[in-house]
Parts: sequence; structure tokens; C-alpha cells
Amino acid sequence: MAEWLSEVWEDVIAFLRSIDWFRDTLDVALVALVIYGIIRLVRDSRAEQLLKGILIFALAFLSASLLNLKTMYYLLKAVFDYSLLVLIIIFQPEIRRALEQLAHTRFSSLSLLGIGYDEAEQESKRWQKSISAVCSAVELLREQRMGALIVFERNTKLGEIIDSGTIINAEPTPELICNIFFNKAPLHDGAMIMRNGYVYAAGCILPLSDNQQISRELGTRHRAGVGMSENSDALVVIVSEETGVVSLAIGGEIKRNFTIEALRVALENGMLWDRSHRDKDGEHKARNLFRRWKSR
Repeated sequence: MAEWLSEVWEDVIAFLRSIDWFRDTLDVALVALVIYGIIRLVRDSRAEQLLKGILIFALAFLSASLLNLKTMYYLLKAVFDYSLLVLIIIFQPEIRRALEQLAHTRFSSLSLLGIGYDEAEQESKRWQKSISAVCSAVELLREQRMGALIVFERNTKLGEIIDSGTIINAEPTPELICNIFFNKAPLHDGAMIMRNGYVYAAGCILPLSDNQQISRELGTRHRAGVGMSENSDALVVIVSEETGVVSLAIGGEIKRNFTIEALRVALENGMLWDRSHRDKDGEHKARNLFRRWKSR
């Protein structure tokens, strides 16, 4: 036993002596920096969802190899042979945005420790305040017949949508929200994005829905709200300029004629779920609310 421990110790010493500490540490640090940059890039866009799909695809390829599924393995391998080209095509917007940011970034402003320490309780309080402000503003906008399009960002990050508008990043108040959607204000025509409980951006351009089943009575604002809900898991509040009717879009569906109290309940159910189960509980609560309204 003593001889074995001695051999193991000698092997460990030999391994440590073989390491070029400066070069290897620098190598690991650079790789970690690149991985961190990729995570930050993907985290702020819909590419995060694409990356999950790619990981599932890779697991399927590995399973086909281990289980000796020859046909499936051949098909998946044909795709992986061109994986670099496929990744470049899929992530072209993110790659372009990263290169543009790199070209305009000063090295003195690079932050390696950009980690948020906000607790879930603080985030919930911010969302409660935000929802309250939005509901108060919606009530005023509805009374004054001013249209509004408010997007509540959830799991799917809306970096590309935010880039089309103007960054505000301010605490929400009814006065601020009403000023944004005042019909002579510069930003009133676009959508307002709520992120982390803040009014993050305004004047943003949303994708229009191609759903032919949407009522012809609904205009561009409603189609944009539905389109945003089709392309992400966001909750979209829509106030009609013509009728003052309040609508909510989620998952490609739209429900109209919300009262302010019903809107508050829907937003709280959609945004204030337990963070550890946000994918399951939040989606189920929001959809259950739609089912209850449809049954009326």
C-alpha cells in the first residue's frame, strides 16, 4: 500500500512539473472568456432557443451512434458534416451583432464579472410595481382612446426587437408609460418592452402575424402583438386606439375585452411564478387563464 501511494504521489508531482503554468493558465482563461462571450451573446436573443434545439439534435446523433442505428446515423452525420456552415447561417444575426459590438468596444470598458446578484424576491417586487404601473397606465390610455402595445419579456430574450427601438431602462410609472404612448410623442407608434421589471425600450418594431384566422376588425397593432407572441413566450398587452378595448396575446392567441383587474391577474399569473418552475408553471397559469375566459 505504501509503495502504491508513493507511486501515485510521484505521478502527481511529475504531472504538476510538466505543466507550463503561465501558458496553460492563459490558454484556459482565454477559452473561458470566449465561452462567456458566446453565452452572453446567445442569452440576449432568440438564439438561446435555437441552441437548445441544436443540443437535442447532438444528443440524437450520439444516441444513434451508440445504438448502432445506421440509417439515422447516416442522415444525422450528413448534417453534421456541414455543421459549421449551418451554424453560420443560423446564427448570422448574432455573429454580425457580436462583430459590430466588438468593433465599437473599448478594451478599458470590458467587464469580465458582469454577474447580477438580484434575488428572486427583489425581482418579484419590481414586477409587482411594474404590473401595477402598467395597469394604471392602461386604464388612463383606454379612457383617452390612445393605443398602446406593451411587451413583457419572459424566457425568450428580445435583443433583436429592442435594437429596433430606443433604450429607456427606467422605473415604470403610469405617467412615463402614458407619455410614451401619447399620440404626438415620437415613440408612440412602436412597442414598449418591459424587461426585469423596468421600461427597457420603446418605439420597437414587432413582427406581424400571418395568421389568417385573426379577425379583420383587428389592425396592425393587434397583428404585431400576436406576431410577437408567436415568435416568443412574451405576454403582449394591446390597447385599441379606436375602441379602447384591452387585449392580451400569448402563444399566438389573443383574448379581448379585459377589465383592468382581469389584466392585472393575467400579468401576475404570467410574470410572478416561482422562478425555479417558470417554464412550466408560468405557461400553464397563463394558458389556464385563457381557457377560463374562453369558457365564459
